[in-house]
Amino acid sequence: MTWEGRQGGAPGYAIDPAWLAKVRQSVDWALAEGLYVMINLHHDSWMWINQYTTDRDAVLARYTATWNQLAATFRDASDRLVFESINEPTFSGTTGDDQNYQLLRELNAEFHRIVRGSGGRNTTRLLVLPTLYTNADQPRLDALAAELTALDDPMVATTIHFYGFWPFSVNIAGYTRFDAASEQDLAGTFDRVHNTFVARGIPVIMGEYALFGIDPNFPGIVERGEMRKFFEYLGHYARTRKVTTVIWDAGQFLNRWTLEWRDPELFGQIKSSWTTRSGTASADLVFNSRSSGITSKTITLNENGTNFQGLRHGNRDLVRGTDYTVSGNQLTLTAAALTRLSGDRAYGVNATLQARFSRGVPWRIDVVTNDTPALSNATGNTGGCGPDGWSRCFAVPTDFRGDVLSTMEAKYDDGSNAGPATWTSYQQFGAAFWADLPNNAIDLTHEFVKSINDGARVTLTFHFWSGAEVTYYVTKSGTSVTGTTG
Repeated sequence: MTWEGRQGGAPGYAIDPAWLAKVRQSVDWALAEGLYVMINLHHDSWMWINQYTTDRDAVLARYTATWNQLAATFRDASDRLVFESINEPTFSGTTGDDQNYQLLRELNAEFHRIVRGSGGRNTTRLLVLPTLYTNADQPRLDALAAELTALDDPMVATTIHFYGFWPFSVNIAGYTRFDAASEQDLAGTFDRVHNTFVARGIPVIMGEYALFGIDPNFPGIVERGEMRKFFEYLGHYARTRKVTTVIWDAGQFLNRWTLEWRDPELFGQIKSSWTTRSGTASADLVFNSRSSGITSKTITLNENGTNFQGLRHGNRDLVRGTDYTVSGNQLTLTAAALTRLSGDRAYGVNATLQARFSRGVPWRIDVVTNDTPALSNATGNTGGCGPDGWSRCFAVPTDFRGDVLSTMEAKYDDGSNAGPATWTSYQQFGAAFWADLPNNAIDLTHEFVKSINDGARVTLTFHFWSGAEVTYYVTKSGTSVTGTTG
């Protein structure tokens, strides 16, 4: 909950009664459904609490007044309601982490004093304290652990947030797969919080988790199968490390207008991971070029402790030995089966298979007909760029021909990196470019076009999930932008 804009001024900082009544109604509805609820001071962390360094008296007065009102309002609410002191605490103008830790200790201690002293169920209510920035680096965890030792309260939990290995989460620097680096980053995070807190009997609530690259406005930032592998592993590892997880959904997962899951298979994967593992595979896309004959295709099965049971197309089980073979963890679809499944070989997905395992949810495999995407020359003008950095600025006409964009590399003729992310040649999907399927284009953003040197040619290499690579050249001259295939 965000309280900024819903409060009066000093000295009382009274919360708008209508707003507080609406919050109470929402809490009551959720509790009536058997849900747990966590009330916090959310965006307030960077809207006014961060000024604690330079405006200590005013911030502390408002913080105290806010929690006094919330504690009084909810003092007799169900124990399934918990309080979190601050969401993602951050402080401006400090001398460094030592001061940051001290400021957070002060506010957490004030929160604890107010709630515990307010009576009713608040005397034993579960209270949740965050690390600095709600970050899981070891120094942040150690600082919070010292706070908890000083508080000596058995009904206090900790909270962190996790959005995956950042390059994978946003698709930058060529990290398009949930690979060993992403897996180790995830496991390391959960191991640290387990060893620092859970192993000592202190609960950990992962108050937000997801991937940054899940955006219905920019589909494909994280490839669907790689995304499923991330959530499958996270659910499994959270259980082994005894960490409670809360998914962050600002509309990426649930369509709030239709109340339907945007990707029911992904939600099924997430829900299944709460109780068991699921088998996955090295790929969920099997490509067959229309310009050549169909050949057998092999992918690697990741059984994850399950047993592979077979393949199904619709209501029909494929025949092992005829439609597919399995050797160790290698699943091979035969040319005959792929020919039948591809039908008239129209570009795009021709058939969807289910790899079924002894537990968990099936793994989806799309059989795709494709050819190397064809790009065309184009001209544009920066005057047509949108008002923000992520708006479309230049469209590369693209006949995708059934293929799926993976990432984009950008370099100047001298070999140096081009684009806003100067530290890597592989630019960020969504922030620098995206696949604009409805308009048959790959869009370059305002931020990308603005960043390239005037008069210098940029070589773009578009990488596709079939393995195809297509080169394109872009030059900005003043307000003019020109794109060519050669």
